[in-house]
Amino acid sequence: MRFIIYGAGGIGGSIGARLHLNDEQVLLVARGEHFKAIRAAGLEFHSPTIHKTLPIDVVSHAREIRIQTDDVVILCMKTQHVEGALRDLQLNAPSDTPIVCCQNGVASERMALRRFSRVYGMVVWVPAEHLKPGVVVNFAENRAGNLDAGCYPSGVDETIERVTSAIHAAGFVSRPDPNIMAQKYAKLMVNLTNALDAACAERPDDTIREMQAEAQICCDAAGIEYADYRSARANRGDIRGGPVDGFQRHGSSTLQSLLRSTGDLEADYMNGEIVQLGRLHGIPTPVNAAVQNIGIRLIRGEIKPRSLTTDSLRKLVSQEQDAR
Repeated sequence: MRFIIYGAGGIGGSIGARLHLNDEQVLLVARGEHFKAIRAAGLEFHSPTIHKTLPIDVVSHAREIRIQTDDVVILCMKTQHVEGALRDLQLNAPSDTPIVCCQNGVASERMALRRFSRVYGMVVWVPAEHLKPGVVVNFAENRAGNLDAGCYPSGVDETIERVTSAIHAAGFVSRPDPNIMAQKYAKLMVNLTNALDAACAERPDDTIREMQAEAQICCDAAGIEYADYRSARANRGDIRGGPVDGFQRHGSSTLQSLLRSTGDLEADYMNGEIVQLGRLHGIPTPVNAAVQNIGIRLIRGEIKPRSLTTDSLRKLVSQEQDAR
């Protein structure tokens, strides 16, 4: 089996690096300066116990890949970039190519199933960062993160059993789960805080509880099963965060996007997922709508990272509630 890691940032780079270190066949798909740095000098990978530059094969576009019968594609870009990646893959890969959706959020699997017949969901609990071209840092010791996976919409098969086995052997916790989307919805409820992590100077616990309550009401109305997000962390396996010499951990993937000036954030597929469910089922979601809008204002530069106080956040939420 060859692993095509499409999106070699913090998550994809960590998966690709550890699979490579465990003698699996790996091909990275990276963009821009990150691609150029990896092609020129290899992927620089750091963890609490590993500091290596790895000569991993890398391409910059799906058209450069010769898809083989035993290939598995793991999509590791953020959800807002999945649609474009799938379009490129569709032009260059058979429709029965296995596609593993390794993103926060729950929209990627639906996107993939429009174009590919073998789609898998993978939950992401990996403390990793990519802020500099050619460099990926995995802030975890013992086990590098949790990457349970299963067929979409449900079930397990031989392919995902092989995938999870290889990823587990490479240093992660990765188990086949026939009900993987329940795990992914639980993780979505945790990730509703990402835009707040990027925007707020302190953790706004009351607002977080209100967002998650809206999410539960919407999922219940839609008949969507979700695992208990409060115990989801306990189910991740033996994963412990650890310091990495020479590197500081900054925060959520949303904050990392701002620090890298990517020009887009994933709030539309976190808080926006709940807002969409609310609109479909007639349920008000003012708190998630306000936080989704905060994500837009972060991109515009109207809100500076880590600048909002609890009081200013509450004012923005109240304005959203009053507008309804």
